[in-house]
Amino acid sequence: MTTDATNATDTGNRAWALRYQRSWDLQQEWYMPDREERFRVMLDMVEAFVGTEPRVLDLACGTGSITARLLDRFPNATSTGIDLDPALLTIARGTFEGDERVVLVEADLKDPHWPALLPYDTYDAVLTATALHWLRTDALDGLYGRLAGLVRHGGVFMNADHMPDDTTPRINVAERIQRHARMGRAQSEGAPDWAEWWAQAAEDPVLAAPTARRFEIYGAHADGEMPSAAWHASTLREKGFAEARAVWCSPSDTLMLALR
Repeated sequence: MTTDATNATDTGNRAWALRYQRSWDLQQEWYMPDREERFRVMLDMVEAFVGTEPRVLDLACGTGSITARLLDRFPNATSTGIDLDPALLTIARGTFEGDERVVLVEADLKDPHWPALLPYDTYDAVLTATALHWLRTDALDGLYGRLAGLVRHGGVFMNADHMPDDTTPRINVAERIQRHARMGRAQSEGAPDWAEWWAQAAEDPVLAAPTARRFEIYGAHADGEMPSAAWHASTLREKGFAEARAVWCSPSDTLMLALR
């Protein structure tokens, strides 16, 4: 498919958005140094199950981190990004300005009617990363049921997120100490944390108003939960997926894959 992405590259809006994409990546990598490896495995699994021209739903898309990597690797893919955050969606709209492969939808995933806003009834793959821990388990349970209706037979859902195991307390403590020591070193070298990134966004002329609305919606952080990988796998199977298991993990993160 021919798109307008190349023609839009030189526009001021897209250049501004790409600068924010890079700063968002830097902030996220402060928390997750294996983030790019996690994305690579996610896209490996997309190719393995649904090929190189997938129709993808980027769930809780944020700035469009997954969509950007998807289209870089699979130029004939299409992506629907959905999110409620007005600031991050502003960055995503600038990033994909003029790209006909991308549709962005503003919606609340806790609203059971959000699938009606999508441009397609089904998707080859639904992908999400570092987002669903903002939901409590009752909301996540309902969301997984709706996703089972959106993923086509043979398609996949993948969720990369924090999925701690409370049965390993000593391992958890050691991992947390090591991770925070690394984060301290990275911060001393100039990597921004979550609060610093949002403070900068609040001062940007384009992002100031969307950022204010964003904090009206979410507050400092949503009151979500982080169930274990076993909970995710079991719940996904209960909601209609044929198989579900982790396909990648780091000491602090897990990539869960569910096959429809």
